[in-house]
Amino acid sequence: MATLVWLALRTDGLPIPSPTRLPYPQHNFSCDLGELDIVALDGQTVVFVEVRSTESADTEKPALSVDVKKQSRLTRLALYFLKARRLLECSARFDVLAVSWPAGQAEPVIVHYKNAFEATGRFQMFS
Repeated sequence: MATLVWLALRTDGLPIPSPTRLPYPQHNFSCDLGELDIVALDGQTVVFVEVRSTESADTEKPALSVDVKKQSRLTRLALYFLKARRLLECSARFDVLAVSWPAGQAEPVIVHYKNAFEATGRFQMFS
């Protein structure tokens, strides 16, 4: 499924950086605060992509599961990531990739929600 997610992002014009060319990983950045599914670039914007999946045909339900609590955690993780790599001067955004793959369906349906939510929390991205 990782290959399909990568292809969906590439099709949407969102290149996932090679870890050998850029100072951050393609996917699964982990630290004590948690994990970021995908870190990508859109021009000079660092994009944090949360991947949600379901076996139902509904792609909205997994996208909506990124509630305020999850958004706050992702904001803290993104801020940590940007600080650790001295990228605070870069703009950033949060996308959600919803993957629906019902049983018996040959291919998944992948919906890319760009700029799905704003940074949340006490100081947002500027603490």
